[in-house]
Amino acid sequence: MAIDPSKPLLRLQPSAPVDRSPGSPRNPGRPKPFSVASQSASFGPQFRRLETALNRDPTGLTLRADPSALAPERLLVFELRGAIATFANAIRNVPGLELIDEEELESDDQDKAPEAYLLVPDTEALSNILSLWRRWIAGQELGTGFTPWRDVFATLRDLRVWGPQDRVQEGDREILADEIDDLADDDEVTLEIELVFRAAEAIAVTAEQGVAASINSAGGSIVSRCRIADIAYHALLAKLPVAAVRSIIDRLPEGISGLDPVMHIRPQSIATGIDVNDASLVVESAPSTSTEKSPIVALLDGVPVSEHPLLRGRLTVDDLFGLEPNALVAERTHGTAMASLILHGDRNLMEPVIGRRIHCLPVLGSSDQFPPDRLIVDLIYQAVFAMREGEDATAPNVIIVNLSLGNARKPFHGKLSPWARLLDRLSHRYGILFVVSAGNYISPFEIASMATLRDFENASPADRAEQTLGALSRLITSRRLLSPSETVNGITVGAANIDAVQHAERRGARGRVDPFFPLQMANPSSALGPGFANSVKPDILMPGSREHLSMVSSGTTLTVKPSGAGRPHGLKVAAPPREGGTNWEHFTGGTSAAAALTSRLAHRIHDALEDVYSETFLSLPHHQRAVLIKALLVHTAAWPADSASLIKQVLGPPENRQSVRQKDNIRRFLGYGLVDADAAVYCAEDRATFWAVGMLGQEKRCTVEVPLPTCLSGQALLHSLHATLAWFTPVLPGRQSYRSVKLTLMVPDDLSSFRADVSRTQPDANQSSRGTVFSRRWEGQRAPTVGPNDALQISIQREPDRGAKADENVPFGLAVSIAMPGVVQLYDQARARVGLQVRPPVRL
Repeated sequence: MAIDPSKPLLRLQPSAPVDRSPGSPRNPGRPKPFSVASQSASFGPQFRRLETALNRDPTGLTLRADPSALAPERLLVFELRGAIATFANAIRNVPGLELIDEEELESDDQDKAPEAYLLVPDTEALSNILSLWRRWIAGQELGTGFTPWRDVFATLRDLRVWGPQDRVQEGDREILADEIDDLADDDEVTLEIELVFRAAEAIAVTAEQGVAASINSAGGSIVSRCRIADIAYHALLAKLPVAAVRSIIDRLPEGISGLDPVMHIRPQSIATGIDVNDASLVVESAPSTSTEKSPIVALLDGVPVSEHPLLRGRLTVDDLFGLEPNALVAERTHGTAMASLILHGDRNLMEPVIGRRIHCLPVLGSSDQFPPDRLIVDLIYQAVFAMREGEDATAPNVIIVNLSLGNARKPFHGKLSPWARLLDRLSHRYGILFVVSAGNYISPFEIASMATLRDFENASPADRAEQTLGALSRLITSRRLLSPSETVNGITVGAANIDAVQHAERRGARGRVDPFFPLQMANPSSALGPGFANSVKPDILMPGSREHLSMVSSGTTLTVKPSGAGRPHGLKVAAPPREGGTNWEHFTGGTSAAAALTSRLAHRIHDALEDVYSETFLSLPHHQRAVLIKALLVHTAAWPADSASLIKQVLGPPENRQSVRQKDNIRRFLGYGLVDADAAVYCAEDRATFWAVGMLGQEKRCTVEVPLPTCLSGQALLHSLHATLAWFTPVLPGRQSYRSVKLTLMVPDDLSSFRADVSRTQPDANQSSRGTVFSRRWEGQRAPTVGPNDALQISIQREPDRGAKADENVPFGLAVSIAMPGVVQLYDQARARVGLQVRPPVRL
C-alpha cells in the first residue's frame, strides 16, 4: 500500500526504567592454553635475556640500545590465542604498566588475524612481568589480582617489540613508494606520524619533542600537530625529504620508523572524490520553502557555490578554516553537489526543497582536497566543536552531520581509524548522527569468463550479473570500507544502483554496460563490509546512480572499470559555473551521493515528526532525536530478494546448514538492505509504524507496549512485525570493549498468537548485535489471534557494561512496524489505540 502523508508515525511512551532481567551475556569461554613446557621453550629465552640484562643494568639503558629487546618505555605486543576478556585487569594490577591499545581482531574468512594487545612498560613494570613469568613457570600461585596473567602466559602466541614493520604497514609502504617515484632526494613529501598515546601530558610532550627533533635532524619539519585525549590520539603532520621517506619505506630501525614513541607512519590523507559528467543549464527550479528555522543538518565538505540559483539563500556557510579564497569557483564540485542533493534530492525527480538552511562548514580546499597543512582529524574536531560548543556555537541545533568524505588511502582492516574514533566520541558527546559514505573503488577489475565487452553486453542479464558479482567477490579484501565509515555510532551508507532514468533511455550509453540490470544491487564501486568487531556495515543502501562498466582492455579476459555517472544515468545536481553563468547542473553518483540523500531523508523524518508533534518533539534532547532518526533510517531497509539470492548463489556456501555464512556474505554487499525512503517518513493504511525514545542507566531496562489492531485477528494473510533499536554508546579508545555499552531488544520468544516467525532474509541475530543498531523482522501467513486490548511487550535492556563502567545514561530510539498488506483498517485502529488526535499538514 502506498504511503500516506496524512498518516504520521505514532509515538509510544516507554515505561520507567527498572533493574534488568536476571542472567548475563554469553561467556565465550577460555581459549585453549598451550602447555607450560611449550611456553617455556618458546619464550623462556626472551625472559632469561631480560633477567640477565636487568641484573646487570637495573636502569635498562643496555636494553634500550637493542631495538629488538624488551625494554623500558618501549611498546610491546602480546599476541594471544583467542580473546582474553580480563587482559585489561591484568595490566591494571601491575605497577608501572600503561595499556596503550587492546584489540580483538575477529576471525574472518578473508582476513585472518590474531588477537593483539599492546602496552608500554617501564623498568619496574618489566621486572614485575618477569617475576610473574617466573612464578607461573614454577607452578606457583600468582597472587591476588594477578590470576589473569596465568591465561596471558598460557595463551601467549608471540611476544615482541612494536617495531618498524608495525609502524609502516604494507599498503602505506606501497603508496609512499609510488609517491616518491621520480622525485629527487631533497624533494619533500608530507606524512602523518601518529605517536603512541601517553595519558600523562608531560610524557606526551617529551615524546613529541623527541620525534620532532629526529624529523628536524632528517632535514624535515613539523607542519601541524594534534592531540585529542578523548580519543587517545596524538599525531604530527610532517614534511620529510625523499631520502628520509625512503628509509621509512625500507623500515630501517635507525630512521624515524625505528623511533619508540611512534605508533604509525602513513601517507597524508587524500579525500575521496566524485565523478561528474554532462553539464547542462538549469531548466527550472523546485519551489522554495521557508528557510528561517535554525539548521538541523550540517555539511562538512568542499566549498559550495553558495550563489548557485539552486543553493542561493539556502546555505549558511561558515568558512572556519579560511578555505574559500583558495578554492576556485569552477572547481567547487563536491560541496556544491552534496548541498544540492540534501536540499533537492535527485533533480531528475523535482522533489520539494527541505524547509531549513544547511549549515556548511568547508573542510576541503583547493581542488576539493584536504588542506595540505592540517590533519583531517583536527579539522573535523574543530569544525564540530565550533558548531556545538558553548555560547558561541555557530549551529547549536545541528543533530545530523553529513560526511560524504573519506580517506582514499585508509581502508578498514579491523582496527578503527582515529577519524572513526573521533566521530564516535563526538556522536556521544553532542548527540549528533554522522551520516558517512562507505567509499568507492573505481579501479579496474577482471571478468575472467569474458573476452570482450561485446561478449559481456551480449550475455543474458542473469549471466552478466553473476559474472560481475563473482569478479567482485574475489576482491573483497581489497574493497573494504574507507575511513571513517567504520564508525560505530554513525550510520554508514553504501550506493545502490538506482536512479530516476528509465531503462529505455539508457540505450545511448555507448561503450558502457549495466552489469546488474534489472536487479537492485550495491554498485560495483561501493565499498564492502563488515565493520568493527564484525558488525553490519554498510548499515544501509541508498540510491547512488545505476553504475555502468566500461572496457579497459580485452583479449583472453575482459578488464572493466566503473564508468561514473553521466547521461543516460546518474543523479542530477547543481554544478559550478561554466562559460560565465552560474545556473548549471550535471550528473553524479556513488556513495557520497547516497550519503547526501540519506541526510536529506533524515531531514524529512525530522520535518514530519515536527509537523505532528511540534514542541513535544523539538523539546526532546538532541541525543534522543538523533538516535530516533538513526533507528528510522535503518528500519525500512530490506534485502532485495533477487539480489540476496544471487549473492547466496555466487558466494555460497551452498549447504543450507551454512545459513550464517550465507547471510554474512549478503550483508557484506547489502548491509541491512535498501531503504524505503517514503516508508521511513509516513505510514500507510495497512502499516503502522510506532516510535519511542528514552534513556537507560547501568543495567536497567524499560518496556514499550505496542498495541495490536484487532483487524489482524483471524486473517490468514501475510503479516509482519519489524523492530529496530538504535543508540549512541560511550567509547573506550584502545580497549577491546571499545563499544562499552550494549543494548538488547527483547521481543517475547512466544509470538504464537501473532503467528510470526523470524524472517530469514536479514542479517543473522549475532551479526546484528555487534554495532549500535539492532533490527529484526518476523513474518507469517497463519491467522493471528488478537483481542481488543492486546499489546506486544517489547523491552530495551542495557547489558552489563564491558570494561570500565559508563556512568552516564545512554539514549535510545526505537521503531516498530506492524503490517498486513491489504487490510486497510490497520493504521486507523492503531492510531485510535495510541490516541493521536493531531492531523498533520500535507507537505506539497
